[in-house]
Amino acid sequence: MKVAVAGAQGRMGRLAFEAIKREPDLEFAGGFARVADQSLGIFDNVEQLLEEREPDVIVDFTPRPVTQAVARAAVERGISPVVGSSEWNAAERAELEKLCAQHKTGALIVPNFAMGAILMMNFAEQAARFFPSVEIVEMHRADKRDKPSGTASATADRIHMGGGRADVPIHSIRMKGLLSHQEVLFSNEGELLTIRHDSFSSESFAPGIIAAIRYVRSLKGLEVGLKL
Repeated sequence: MKVAVAGAQGRMGRLAFEAIKREPDLEFAGGFARVADQSLGIFDNVEQLLEEREPDVIVDFTPRPVTQAVARAAVERGISPVVGSSEWNAAERAELEKLCAQHKTGALIVPNFAMGAILMMNFAEQAARFFPSVEIVEMHRADKRDKPSGTASATADRIHMGGGRADVPIHSIRMKGLLSHQEVLFSNEGELLTIRHDSFSSESFAPGIIAAIRYVRSLKGLEVGLKL
Protein backbone atom coordinates (compact mmCIF):
# COMPACT_ATOMS: atom_id res chain seq x y z
CA MET A 1 0.00 0.00 0.00
CA LYS A 2 1.36 3.42 -0.97
CA VAL A 3 1.17 6.01 1.81
CA ALA A 4 1.86 9.75 1.62
CA VAL A 5 2.35 12.07 4.60
CA ALA A 6 1.08 15.67 4.84
CA GLY A 7 2.95 17.80 7.33
CA ALA A 8 5.90 15.55 6.58
CA GLN A 9 8.54 17.80 8.12
CA GLY A 10 6.77 18.28 11.45
CA ARG A 11 7.20 16.19 14.60
CA MET A 12 4.28 13.85 13.92
CA GLY A 13 4.93 13.73 10.18
CA ARG A 14 8.49 12.52 10.75
CA LEU A 15 7.19 9.95 13.22
CA ALA A 16 4.71 8.67 10.63
CA PHE A 17 7.43 8.49 7.97
CA GLU A 18 9.68 6.39 10.21
CA ALA A 19 6.78 4.10 11.21
CA ILE A 20 5.79 3.54 7.57
CA LYS A 21 9.37 2.69 6.58
CA ARG A 22 9.45 -0.12 9.17
CA GLU A 23 6.43 -1.91 7.69
CA PRO A 24 7.16 -4.32 4.79
CA ASP A 25 3.63 -3.99 3.34
CA LEU A 26 3.71 -0.18 3.24
CA GLU A 27 5.56 2.10 0.82
CA PHE A 28 6.28 5.79 1.44
CA ALA A 29 4.81 7.62 -1.55
CA GLY A 30 6.07 11.10 -0.75
CA GLY A 31 5.27 13.97 1.53
CA PHE A 32 3.70 17.41 1.60
CA ALA A 33 5.19 20.35 3.52
CA ARG A 34 5.54 24.11 3.23
CA VAL A 35 9.08 23.74 1.84
CA ALA A 36 9.70 21.22 -0.94
CA ASP A 37 12.65 18.83 -0.84
CA GLN A 38 12.73 16.70 -3.98
CA SER A 39 15.63 14.62 -2.66
CA LEU A 40 13.28 13.33 0.04
CA GLY A 41 10.16 13.24 -2.12
CA ILE A 42 8.64 16.24 -0.33
CA PHE A 43 6.27 18.45 -2.36
CA ASP A 44 5.01 21.95 -1.47
CA ASN A 45 1.80 21.36 -3.44
CA VAL A 46 -0.49 18.62 -2.14
CA GLU A 47 -2.38 18.22 -5.41
CA GLN A 48 0.90 17.68 -7.27
CA LEU A 49 1.88 15.05 -4.70
CA LEU A 50 -1.41 13.20 -5.08
CA GLU A 51 -1.39 13.36 -8.89
CA GLU A 52 2.22 12.30 -9.39
CA ARG A 53 2.65 9.72 -6.63
CA GLU A 54 -0.92 8.27 -6.59
CA PRO A 55 -0.94 7.07 -2.97
CA ASP A 56 -3.69 4.86 -1.56
CA VAL A 57 -3.67 6.71 1.77
CA ILE A 58 -2.44 10.08 2.99
CA VAL A 59 -1.70 10.60 6.68
CA ASP A 60 -2.33 14.25 7.54
CA PHE A 61 -0.82 16.22 10.42
CA THR A 62 -1.28 19.73 9.03
CA PRO A 63 -3.11 22.52 10.95
CA ARG A 64 -6.31 24.20 9.83
CA PRO A 65 -7.25 25.32 7.23
CA VAL A 66 -4.68 23.17 5.39
CA THR A 67 -5.95 19.92 6.92
CA GLN A 68 -9.42 20.46 5.45
CA ALA A 69 -7.95 21.16 2.01
CA VAL A 70 -5.74 18.05 2.15
CA ALA A 71 -8.68 15.80 3.05
CA ARG A 72 -10.89 17.22 0.30
CA ALA A 73 -8.17 16.88 -2.34
CA ALA A 74 -7.55 13.27 -1.31
CA VAL A 75 -11.17 12.11 -1.19
CA GLU A 76 -11.95 13.71 -4.56
CA ARG A 77 -9.24 11.43 -6.04
CA GLY A 78 -10.37 8.28 -4.21
CA ILE A 79 -7.43 8.52 -1.79
CA SER A 80 -8.21 7.83 1.87
CA PRO A 81 -7.08 10.47 4.39
CA VAL A 82 -6.11 9.56 7.93
CA VAL A 83 -6.44 12.88 9.75
CA GLY A 84 -4.42 13.43 12.91
CA SER A 85 -5.46 17.07 13.35
CA SER A 86 -8.17 17.82 15.91
CA GLU A 87 -8.85 21.24 14.34
CA TRP A 88 -12.12 20.21 12.70
CA ASN A 89 -15.55 21.52 13.69
CA ALA A 90 -18.87 19.70 13.29
CA ALA A 91 -19.74 21.44 10.01
CA GLU A 92 -16.38 20.53 8.46
CA ARG A 93 -16.77 16.91 9.53
CA ALA A 94 -20.26 16.83 8.00
CA GLU A 95 -18.90 18.23 4.73
CA LEU A 96 -16.16 15.57 4.64
CA GLU A 97 -18.69 12.85 5.44
CA LYS A 98 -20.84 13.95 2.48
CA LEU A 99 -17.79 14.03 0.19
CA CYS A 100 -16.73 10.52 1.26
CA ALA A 101 -20.21 9.17 0.53
CA GLN A 102 -20.20 10.85 -2.87
CA HIS A 103 -16.84 9.30 -3.85
CA LYS A 104 -17.32 6.04 -1.89
CA THR A 105 -13.98 6.64 -0.21
CA GLY A 106 -13.06 5.95 3.40
CA ALA A 107 -11.63 8.57 5.74
CA LEU A 108 -10.59 8.58 9.40
CA ILE A 109 -10.30 11.49 11.83
CA VAL A 110 -8.31 10.17 14.77
CA PRO A 111 -8.15 12.35 17.91
CA ASN A 112 -5.44 10.19 19.50
CA PHE A 113 -3.40 7.37 17.97
CA ALA A 114 -2.08 5.92 21.25
CA MET A 115 -3.54 2.48 21.91
CA GLY A 116 -3.98 3.25 25.58
CA ALA A 117 -5.91 6.44 24.80
CA ILE A 118 -8.23 4.53 22.46
CA LEU A 119 -8.90 1.98 25.20
CA MET A 120 -9.43 4.80 27.71
CA MET A 121 -12.23 6.19 25.53
CA ASN A 122 -13.74 2.71 25.16
CA PHE A 123 -13.68 2.16 28.93
CA ALA A 124 -15.19 5.60 29.57
CA GLU A 125 -18.09 4.81 27.26
CA GLN A 126 -18.69 1.54 29.11
CA ALA A 127 -18.59 3.23 32.52
CA ALA A 128 -20.85 6.14 31.58
CA ARG A 129 -24.21 4.53 32.32
CA PHE A 130 -23.15 3.50 35.83
CA PHE A 131 -21.88 6.88 37.05
CA PRO A 132 -24.05 10.02 36.91
CA SER A 133 -21.16 12.34 37.78
CA VAL A 134 -18.17 12.66 35.43
CA GLU A 135 -15.50 15.21 34.55
CA ILE A 136 -12.43 15.16 32.31
CA VAL A 137 -9.01 16.64 33.03
CA GLU A 138 -6.71 16.83 30.00
CA MET A 139 -3.08 17.96 30.23
CA HIS A 140 -0.86 18.75 27.25
CA ARG A 141 2.31 20.57 26.22
CA ALA A 142 2.30 24.35 26.57
CA ASP A 143 2.22 25.05 22.81
CA LYS A 144 -0.78 22.84 21.96
CA ARG A 145 -3.13 25.02 19.92
CA ASP A 146 -6.57 23.57 20.63
CA LYS A 147 -8.37 23.66 23.97
CA PRO A 148 -10.03 21.36 24.91
CA SER A 149 -8.05 18.68 23.16
CA GLY A 150 -9.56 16.50 20.45
CA THR A 151 -9.11 13.49 22.71
CA ALA A 152 -11.10 15.11 25.52
CA SER A 153 -13.90 16.18 23.18
CA ALA A 154 -14.05 12.70 21.65
CA THR A 155 -14.12 11.14 25.12
CA ALA A 156 -17.01 13.39 26.10
CA ASP A 157 -18.89 12.32 22.96
CA ARG A 158 -18.28 8.66 23.78
CA ILE A 159 -19.55 9.16 27.34
CA HIS A 160 -22.77 10.65 25.98
CA MET A 161 -23.07 7.77 23.48
CA GLY A 162 -22.68 5.34 26.38
CA GLY A 163 -25.65 6.80 28.22
CA GLY A 164 -23.88 9.47 30.27
CA ARG A 165 -24.40 13.20 30.46
CA ALA A 166 -24.30 15.30 27.31
CA ASP A 167 -22.34 18.23 28.77
CA VAL A 168 -19.28 16.64 30.39
CA PRO A 169 -17.08 19.35 32.00
CA ILE A 170 -13.55 19.42 30.56
CA HIS A 171 -10.60 21.03 32.34
CA SER A 172 -7.63 21.88 30.11
CA ILE A 173 -4.07 22.31 31.38
CA ARG A 174 -1.18 23.51 29.20
CA MET A 175 2.28 23.28 30.78
CA LYS A 176 5.91 22.83 29.79
CA GLY A 177 7.22 19.29 30.13
CA LEU A 178 3.89 17.58 29.44
CA LEU A 179 3.08 15.62 26.29
CA SER A 180 -0.40 14.05 26.30
CA HIS A 181 -2.25 13.06 29.48
CA GLN A 182 -5.90 12.63 30.41
CA GLU A 183 -7.99 11.56 33.38
CA VAL A 184 -11.68 10.70 33.26
CA LEU A 185 -13.18 10.85 36.75
CA PHE A 186 -16.47 9.08 37.44
CA SER A 187 -18.11 9.28 40.86
CA ASN A 188 -21.04 7.83 42.70
CA GLU A 189 -22.06 7.83 46.35
CA GLY A 190 -19.04 6.50 48.23
CA GLU A 191 -16.79 5.72 45.25
CA LEU A 192 -14.56 7.24 42.59
CA LEU A 193 -13.46 5.60 39.34
CA THR A 194 -10.47 7.17 37.58
CA ILE A 195 -9.46 6.17 34.06
CA ARG A 196 -6.11 7.69 33.15
CA HIS A 197 -3.80 7.55 30.17
CA ASP A 198 -0.32 9.08 29.79
CA SER A 199 1.85 9.35 26.68
CA PHE A 200 5.44 10.08 27.67
CA SER A 201 6.87 9.79 24.15
CA SER A 202 5.55 10.42 20.66
CA GLU A 203 6.53 6.83 19.84
CA SER A 204 3.32 5.79 21.64
CA PHE A 205 1.39 7.06 18.60
CA ALA A 206 3.23 4.97 15.97
CA PRO A 207 1.28 1.68 16.32
CA GLY A 208 -2.04 3.52 16.03
CA ILE A 209 -0.89 5.37 12.91
CA ILE A 210 -0.06 2.07 11.22
CA ALA A 211 -3.34 0.49 12.37
CA ALA A 212 -5.29 3.47 10.98
CA ILE A 213 -3.52 3.25 7.61
CA ARG A 214 -4.44 -0.41 7.26
CA TYR A 215 -8.03 0.12 8.46
CA VAL A 216 -9.08 3.18 6.48
CA ARG A 217 -9.09 1.45 3.08
CA SER A 218 -11.85 -0.89 4.30
CA LEU A 219 -14.20 2.07 4.85
CA LYS A 220 -16.69 3.60 2.43
CA GLY A 221 -17.31 6.74 4.47
CA LEU A 222 -16.01 8.86 7.33
CA GLU A 223 -15.33 7.49 10.80
CA VAL A 224 -14.14 9.47 13.80
CA GLY A 225 -11.84 7.62 16.16
CA LEU A 226 -9.88 4.43 15.66
CA LYS A 227 -11.77 1.35 16.80
CA LEU A 228 -9.74 -1.54 18.24
